[in-house]
Amino acid sequence: MELKDILKDGSKEMNVEITDHQVDQLIKYKDILLEWNQKMNLTAIEEEKEVMIKHFLDSLSCIQTKYLKTEGRMIDVGTGAGFPGVPLKIALPNIELTLLDSLKKRIGFLEEVCRETNLTNVEFLHGRAEDFGQDKAHREKYDYAVSRAVAALNVLVEYCLPFVKVGGYFICQKGPGLIEELPEAKNAIKILGGEVVDQIVVDLPFSDITHHILVIKKIKQTPIKYPRKAGKPSKEPIK
Repeated sequence: MELKDILKDGSKEMNVEITDHQVDQLIKYKDILLEWNQKMNLTAIEEEKEVMIKHFLDSLSCIQTKYLKTEGRMIDVGTGAGFPGVPLKIALPNIELTLLDSLKKRIGFLEEVCRETNLTNVEFLHGRAEDFGQDKAHREKYDYAVSRAVAALNVLVEYCLPFVKVGGYFICQKGPGLIEELPEAKNAIKILGGEVVDQIVVDLPFSDITHHILVIKKIKQTPIKYPRKAGKPSKEPIK
């Protein structure tokens, strides 16, 4: 199967529409990813078709939730090599995207990707979620936070929910471990001002991979003490 067909047919299977131009942008992204991956560790997935499925289609599956609109402000917390934020920005070009990562080299990579794929309205933040979550320029300023399995759920919600404005959503991609993690995170979600509104099972096209997307709505402001200082959420998750 051609790479373009994997993207077009796989997206269609997930009820996500992407144009030929957006397919070209994703393939350009793949080229830069694999080129940079020779000199720094961005992804363990290096086979082109696998990148299409496990990174790009996987990221685009967030659109299936129906909570993501075509406009608004989105922050991708702990974005790494840009997933799911950059593929979502390609598919939803009117979204204002902020990419947050703690590694400066990855930010440099993301800047190149966005330059080469002509993505505009993208902000790059180098630092930790705990610090930016207390920054007035970013705290409760986003319609959406997205993140792909960067920590256990009871830790992840403390990283992400402080960024989301009341009425907005945290869209969290998780593997099968979500089933065990959700009960342990329910109190943290409530304390941080969130409420679980949806849980979607995604069967990734052209693979035998199943994953979960959890949608948390921000129903009240996050108490000012959260997020706690860098390192605290992971060492002492909210019980």
